[in-house]
Formats: sequence, C-alpha cells, structure tokens
Amino acid sequence: MSVRRRAAALAITAVLCGAAAPVAVAAPSPSPSPSAPDLPAGLYGTKDPTYDGVWRQSLAFLAQKIELVTPATKSVDWLVGQQCDSGAFASYRDASEPCDDKTVADTNATAAAVQAVVELGVHREVVDNGVAWLKSVQNEDGGWGYNPGSPSDANSTGVVTGALARAGVPLADITTSGGKTPYTALQTFALPCGGEDGGAFAYQPDKDGKLTANADATAAAVLGAMGKGLAAGNYNAVKAPVCTEGAGLTPEQSAQNGASYLAKALAGSGYLESPPMPGAEESAPQPDFGNTADAVVALAASGHKDKAAGAVEYLEKHAQGWAKEGGPAATAQLVLAAHATGTDARDFGGVDLVRQLNATGPAPAATAVPSPTATAPSKPADTSSDDEGLGLWWIIGIGLAFGAGIGFLLSGRRKNQQL
Repeated sequence: MSVRRRAAALAITAVLCGAAAPVAVAAPSPSPSPSAPDLPAGLYGTKDPTYDGVWRQSLAFLAQKIELVTPATKSVDWLVGQQCDSGAFASYRDASEPCDDKTVADTNATAAAVQAVVELGVHREVVDNGVAWLKSVQNEDGGWGYNPGSPSDANSTGVVTGALARAGVPLADITTSGGKTPYTALQTFALPCGGEDGGAFAYQPDKDGKLTANADATAAAVLGAMGKGLAAGNYNAVKAPVCTEGAGLTPEQSAQNGASYLAKALAGSGYLESPPMPGAEESAPQPDFGNTADAVVALAASGHKDKAAGAVEYLEKHAQGWAKEGGPAATAQLVLAAHATGTDARDFGGVDLVRQLNATGPAPAATAVPSPTATAPSKPADTSSDDEGLGLWWIIGIGLAFGAGIGFLLSGRRKNQQL
C-alpha cells in the first residue's frame, strides 16, 4: 500500500506549505531520500527509514514468506523491537529508548507489522498486543485514521481491518460503543454506482463532505471489506465485475463495487495514474506503479485475476527500475502482485524480484528455489543461510530426502501458497 509514500509526501508538504491537516496524495514513485549509513543491522533498505521503516520491513517479510523465504532472525528481532509497550508501532523509532508521549503511534505501521508477524508464525505476543492497541484506538465511526485520534480514512481502515482478520479476530466483534463496525466506516467512503467513478472509494470526504474517487483507497477498502490482508490473493475463482446499486449493501457487494471500478480504471492503459503533488506545477499524469500493484492484488483477491492481467504485463515491462530504486517496499509490492496472479516473481519481466528483495536486507535464513506459483505445488526448499544456524537444518533435511530416494520431489513439486 502506498500509505508509506504518502506519509513522506505529507511531511514534505507540511514543511513547504505549512499545512495543518493531512491531505490524501500519492507519489508516482517512492520519495527519494538520502542514504542512512547508521541504520540498524537488521533493517531492510538503505534509505532514511523515518517514515517507512516498519512498513517496508513488514512488506518485505510478507513478500518473502509467500515465496517461501525465511528472514534472518536479526531482521525479525528488529521489527519486534520496534513495538512499544502499549502494543503500537511508530513508523520508525530508536528502540534503545522506551516509547513516551512524543512517540507518534502509527495505525498503518502497526497493522502491517501485525500481519507480518502473523505470517512469520512467531512472537504471538507481538500480534496480540498489536491487536489490543488497534482495537483500543478505533474511532467512534468504526474506522481508523493514520494516527490515533485522527479522522478515519479508507486506507487506514482497510489495512487495519485486514490485519485484525489475519490475526484471527472476528470482525463482527470489532464494534464501537455505538454499534459501528469497520464496514460501517468503509461504507461512508463509498461512491454509488453509475458514472465514471461508480463503485470507487474515497480516501476521506473533503471539507464539504464530497467524495472523490481514489484508486489506492479503493484497493485498500476492497481488501478491508473482504477481511483480507496485504498479501491476499484469489488464484482460482474468476467472476465478472459488477457494481450493485442501492442501500444496505453487504461487505462483499461493496468490495465488488470497488473491484469493478479498479477493473475499469486499468482497462485502458494497464496502469493507474498518480495525481499531482499539492503545490506542484501542473504536469502530465505519471504512472503510479505502487498503486497499480495494489490494485492488482485487490482485483485478484476479489476474483478478477483476469482483469488484472494487463496491469501485470505493464508492470513487468515498466516497473523494474522503480522497484529497484524504491527498495524493499516497492519490490515487495511487485512480488505480492505477481503472487496474487500466479505470475513467477523470480522471472518478472526477466527480473528475479525475490533475489532483489532478499538483497535489501540481511541474508535470509532459508530460501526456496524455484519460486512457488499459484497453480502448482512447490519444491521443498533449498537453502541459503546466515550465521544464525537455521540453514544447517535445511541442508540436513534435504540430504535426508535424497537419501530416502525421494529426490524427484525436489524437482517436481511446487507448493500452493495462498494467503
């Protein structure tokens, strides 16, 4: 999700323009930032992590796990160490100091970290504490804002809802004292069917209450309404996108409305465009690779993998440079889009995205080769290991498999990974 890039853009805008309130914007590519030579050893990426440290680490883990890559223990320890005693995560903090009143808790970072730790299958206490904190900062309208107490928005509500669902929390139990649910909040951002933007979701209503279609918000809302996380995908079911009119829509119907909008938005060029930055000189719209990748995941998750095919082809041809420059989060977004549609992430337009992602952090504890796909079982994992000892056991296991005369499995199987 491009919320991390939006956070960086908002911070820059606030400094330049003296903005007092956040505005939904999306950058065409990750905002450039200087190298940060003193970063912690376990952190992925080399750029300033102030606005996206936890987010990019979490997306990297999600993308690695669906490709059967086990991150190094020190990388997992870094993410776990970012959690405050309250259960919240900031976008990034110096973990040598305890969280205090000046630590800015971030619902998006917390939700992403919760999802990542769930998929890693370790540190359940981190998940439970994160879930408890997210539930404690739910707004009275049923949704969440970017930071606790800020007005609800579709992106934050979608990503938090997906995290709670992935953590095993019954979404029907996530209600406010007034009986509002996350779905109640998402509905307030939904545009009715009809017209060019029918079925879309807005990031937030403007000061006059008007809703403006936002593709990134729509992708997040589709996943949230379906109770699916950032690494969601539906690899088999294919249905025609339909926009259902009327009041009293179910969460599934609202999600399908959003999917119908995304399908139309991608039908022509195969990519989504990035709106201009606030205060920037007017220029021709540019492709937004991150939002396009998010839309691909949302379409696949809602049963429209066929409608995402053109976007995947576009990303394969044009997004490699963006992903390499953008670092772990950008590369992870392409891995998630590839996996959701059954595309080989290790040969994505000729680029091995998994190798590229692995290279942005410490050497993984174990790596499966080749890439798993959505349509066939995968090979048992081969390994590459760091100095933390996990690789040895993978090597021993593979040796035993050969000794038992089942080496053919190593070249014939691929494991279906569906999150």
